[in-house]
Amino acid sequence: MTETPLPSLVAARSLGVVFFPAFDWAISASHPEREERLLYTRDQLLEEGLFDIPGITEYRPAFATHAQLERAHFCLPSAAAVSTDSHLASAGGAIRAAQLVLEGREQRAFALVRPPGHHAMRVVHGNRGFCNINNEAVMVEYIRDHYPHPDGRPLRIAIVDTDVHHGDGSQDIFWNDPHTLFISLHQDGHTLYPGSGFMPECGGPGALGRTINIPLPPGTSDEGYLYAIEHAVLPILEDFRPDLIINSAGQDNHFTDPLANMKLSAQGYAALNAALQPHIAVLEGGYSIRGALPYVNLGICLALAGMDASEICEPGWTPEATRQQPQIGEYIAKLCGQVRDVYFHPPARPTEGEESNGWWVRRKHVFYDTDMLREGQTEAWRLCGQCSGLGRIETASERVARSLCVLVPRHACPQCRAEGSALAELARKSGRYAHVLVLDGDDTRAGTAEKTAPRC
Repeated sequence: MTETPLPSLVAARSLGVVFFPAFDWAISASHPEREERLLYTRDQLLEEGLFDIPGITEYRPAFATHAQLERAHFCLPSAAAVSTDSHLASAGGAIRAAQLVLEGREQRAFALVRPPGHHAMRVVHGNRGFCNINNEAVMVEYIRDHYPHPDGRPLRIAIVDTDVHHGDGSQDIFWNDPHTLFISLHQDGHTLYPGSGFMPECGGPGALGRTINIPLPPGTSDEGYLYAIEHAVLPILEDFRPDLIINSAGQDNHFTDPLANMKLSAQGYAALNAALQPHIAVLEGGYSIRGALPYVNLGICLALAGMDASEICEPGWTPEATRQQPQIGEYIAKLCGQVRDVYFHPPARPTEGEESNGWWVRRKHVFYDTDMLREGQTEAWRLCGQCSGLGRIETASERVARSLCVLVPRHACPQCRAEGSALAELARKSGRYAHVLVLDGDDTRAGTAEKTAPRC
């Protein structure tokens, strides 16, 4: 492994690195998402003496509880059926990262955990895109349960997903949440799994413009990513004014990754994080196990700690390996103008679904490509002028018979809350559903665990 000497400096900002490699879990022995994914990262961080730098500290994750998973997901038939101990530790690692920052122990935190999670949607029947549980979503719900804003207003959280694949699971979970801004920069879905993440996908009826997709062309390099951050992401963040910024830090946009076609380098990823300035980063994808992950993870750590990453030397890097064609830069410049327009001038109604009897309804067919499951969904949101609206999801797959999921949003109005209770009660009495699940966003008793004093 190439040595990358680190400067003998104190970190400009304190950084907590939560490390959980899940060496005992893999989809299969030869699958890209397997035990070795973080083995070389661990070696690199130790060899380079990262944890010898004053201000950078390593932590172990806690285990998330099934109740905490159920604050973000409708797990069918149960949370225990769709998660393993490794998933609980991965989600728990993201929670630990949030605790470090929000309790003032560290200024920044990086959850270096696996399995990844950003393809896991609101309803979970199994594994899709290597993901069972959405680590960032579980963390966001934990944050909102345990660290409310001192003045009582909803916390404004921005998630910037820089994985090469569209974060369709995170988009699905926050689709109708006006207090969460979800931005995904990814390789154009016309050319890569999961085939989504286009600009018209901009949010539900209660959160139009809160979902922002930036589909980048294959061959985008450091130059293109940094241009998109500067000219699209940062202006949107400046207007949204989030209380917290989270980076879903997928690394499969690296020029050596076998599953995609981008040209980002470790130094480019460090520069991206230096510009974005996230409070918390959570590892997502990245499957160049030796050639990319050790160096990109090192670069992210240095950037989060406010340190120089320009000395990182990657194997196989040449100027040609990460050179971007001029027409790609021209395309991205035009794209960024269109992206800003989606946020600042969103459409009057969602581009997905249709209105029906006071509800906004969309029908979805979800394929769990790892577990080979097909799920059908009818998702509806009550059109409400007082809150973001009650959610109702009918779902069924080969694994689970027809079930009803009722989502009472945080800060729900009395009418939506009452209608949600009535819907669930009627469904239980009808006998038509194998499961009737209710997720009440304001019921902070769910998700349990320790209570911690709020911090500004």
